[in-house]
Formats: sequence, structure tokens, C-alpha cells
Amino acid sequence: MASALEAGGHDVVRVGRSSGAHTVDLADKAAIEALYDAVGDVGAVVCTAGVAVFGSVEDLDDEAYATSIGNKLMGQVNLVRLGLGRVSEGGSFTLTTGTLTTAPGPGTAAVAMVGGGVEAFVRAAAIDLDGKYRLNAVSPGWVAESRQAAGLPPEPGIWAADLAEYYVGFVEGNETGTVAEAESALTDR
Repeated sequence: MASALEAGGHDVVRVGRSSGAHTVDLADKAAIEALYDAVGDVGAVVCTAGVAVFGSVEDLDDEAYATSIGNKLMGQVNLVRLGLGRVSEGGSFTLTTGTLTTAPGPGTAAVAMVGGGVEAFVRAAAIDLDGKYRLNAVSPGWVAESRQAAGLPPEPGIWAADLAEYYVGFVEGNETGTVAEAESALTDR
């Protein structure tokens, strides 16, 4: 996704959880503030990260739910909240949810819950931010290349290059309050 933005002429600051030009733990609000201090003003923020715990609702304990809420949900919410005034007015925030929010399966209660929270936040906060910032989310399924790396067929995944187009579209577009269901017609690559 960063490469797709760079190909479009955008300067990209790469941030990772444990490696990259900058690192950040989304569960740590002070770390998010320090990240914004380190990178300075930006025109857009794209988050494709977040930890959520898989497991049966019967097996997940309070810590598993707290990890999911504190990282995947509140981490992305705090990227927006703490980015206000640090992202150029008129700029954008693009967050990531996932198809398990609307099509859950066994062992996905915590993951689906926090994805739904991110989606609700995007739709509601975009109303508050309208005219100042754009706020959207991409809801991808499994990435085809990740499925292949795990020894699975790429279907029903989405190729990374196709997925990147959704993020680039939100960075460059005018939409706000939208959750895009990232889909791809898989072809051999």
C-alpha cells in the first residue's frame, strides 16, 4: 500500500509495530503522541495495523477482549483523535476493519466486535469532522498473497495491489464516513 501511494507521488512515512523508520504501539496513547511529534504535520494517515485476539467467546478472557479493544479499536480511534491539528486540515484518515465484522465465523467474536466499533466510529466521527478532515475505513478480507504464504489457495482473498487501490482512493478522494468492502475479482498473478 505504501508503494502504491509513493507511485502516485505521495511522500510516505513508514511506521511499523517493531520495525521501520518509526515504530508505534497502537495500544499506547503516549506512543501515538510521540509518533506525531516525530513525524510532524502530514496530509493523511493510513492505518493497516491493529491487534485483535481470535478465540471462542467461551475461551476468551477479559485480557483478550481488553487487548482487542485497546489496540485494534482504541489505537485507531486515538490515531484520529491525536491527529487532529497534526494532519493538515482537509486531509484524511483511513482506518482498517475487516470482513469478519459483517461475516463472522467461529472464534471471531472479539475481532468482529472491534471491527464493528471502528466502522461505527468512522461513520459517526466523520459527521463531526465534516469539512475539516475526511475519515474512512477499508474492510478487507484475507490478502491473497498471505493466503498463498500459508499454503492456501489465493481465493477468496484480495491481491495486495487491488487492496492498495482502496486506500489510495480514500487518500486522494473526497469521500468521508465511508466503509469500503474491499473486493477483488481474482485473476492469476
